[in-house]
Amino acid sequence: MIKKLHEMGVRSDHMYIAGAASIILACGAWLMSKNAGRSGLDRADRWGIFIGEWAPTFVGLGVALRIEETHRDLAEPGEEMFERAEAERSRAGV
Repeated sequence: MIKKLHEMGVRSDHMYIAGAASIILACGAWLMSKNAGRSGLDRADRWGIFIGEWAPTFVGLGVALRIEETHRDLAEPGEEMFERAEAERSRAGV
């Protein structure tokens, strides 16, 4: 999945920004929900927690993408040929 995200152009910086944005969004949702209607603090807490749980996911994906980016930067030119040969062998059942 991480490799596919990397191939689609998603970078670790995008995920870090999404994580920071979700923290800000969680605070904003909590404040707006707290002040809106009679539901009060309970609903505000649920909204804040729900959106706040996105941040660790985005940061974790950012770390995984950073590893993928670093791995791709450090890959040797002949390594791609090795990976292709391994894939062909596994398809052939060898």
